Formats: sequence, C-alpha cells, structure tokens
Amino acid sequence: MYASLPSYISTVFIITTLIQIFLLFLAANKSIPTLLVILGWLLLQSIISLNGFYTVTNTNPPRFILLGGPTLLFIILLFITKKGRTYIDNLDVKMLTYLQTIRIPVELVLLCLCIAGYVPQLMTFEGRNFDILTGITAPIIAFYSFRKAQPNKKLLFAWNIICLGLLLNIIVIAILSAPLPFQQFAFDHPNTAVLYFPITWLPCCVVPIALFSHLASIRQLVKR
Repeated sequence: MYASLPSYISTVFIITTLIQIFLLFLAANKSIPTLLVILGWLLLQSIISLNGFYTVTNTNPPRFILLGGPTLLFIILLFITKKGRTYIDNLDVKMLTYLQTIRIPVELVLLCLCIAGYVPQLMTFEGRNFDILTGITAPIIAFYSFRKAQPNKKLLFAWNIICLGLLLNIIVIAILSAPLPFQQFAFDHPNTAVLYFPITWLPCCVVPIALFSHLASIRQLVKR
C-alpha cells in the first residue's frame, strides 16, 4: 500500500538509505553477512509495508513497534554478547563518523515530507529537530580527528555524545507525533509518513544504523 508521496522524495530516500548501508558495509570491513542481514531486513519490511500493515494504527500493542523494536533488540544483543562486542570493536570509527553525513539528506527529506503534509514541522530543522547539525559537522569532525596517527579521542567522544542526544531528541518527537495510542504532539498534522514504504525504512533501518554507529564509536573510544 502506497501513500501518495511525490516520487522524488521516495527516490531520494531510497538512494540515501542504500548509501548509508554501503558506508556501514565499508565500516564493517566489507562484511558480506552485515550487508545480507540489513538487505534481508529491508526486503522483509518493504513487503510488510507495501501490504499496508503499518497503516492500521489502532491496535494494542501498536504494529509500529515491529519497525524499530527488533533492530533495537539486535543492537542490544551485539553489545551484550562476546561475538557482538568483537564485531563492534573491529568497526572503523572513522568511517562510522563519515557515515553520519547521511543525516543531511535525511533531514531534507523530512522537510519535503513536511511540505507535502506527511510530517509535522516540529520534526524538521525548522521546528525542534536539530539533527542536521550532526550531518553537517560529521565530515569536519572526521577530518580533524583523524589527521594524525592517533585520533582525537576527546573530540570524537564529545561529538558522539552530543549527536546521540540530538538523535534521541528526534526519535522521541517522531514517535510521539505518530498517530498512535500514545501520541502527544501534532494532532492536527501527525507523522504519517513512517507508516508507508519507503519511509518505513527510516525507523527500521536508517535511524538504528545511526544510533548503532554512535554507540559503537563511543564504546571503542572508551575502551581505548
């Protein structure tokens, strides 16, 4: 089931998501299992979304949980298992930092969705979402932090903590703006975009990868 999203928004978002996945693939030392797991998850969620599963919002518990819940549990498993931590500790922090540049096109897509009437203004950088600052600063932080043989751990750590906070801010706003039983914001202009393909990829893939990249980087920096 499709929403009547402008085709250019869907196209830009799909390309943005695939670029983000490719960057994580590089950060994971070109791990084929990483690529297959993510693409398989996207395919599954695409099939479910196209059948209109998430457009039903009056169920209890909300079906929306199946978008972000499994990925969150998977991330937790990576951090609490020995093999998961080994995987995390072998990731390329420099590439994980550059990966966050993808937040720029994501925020531009959100702005276009707002103009088209699918998300409220408070979810954009014209409202309460300052996440675009992460995307703008990511290449600058990556460049200056890795100029020398030893990375600038203090700068990287501080930047990841701040940007993690920005990400959590928009996650909360997006969830509480969706037409779900616990909606708190934007009743006159709810966040309906995340109920339709391909924007369902935002909570099931794009946001979890951004979250995971920050957490993995912070773990490595603390461990060092």
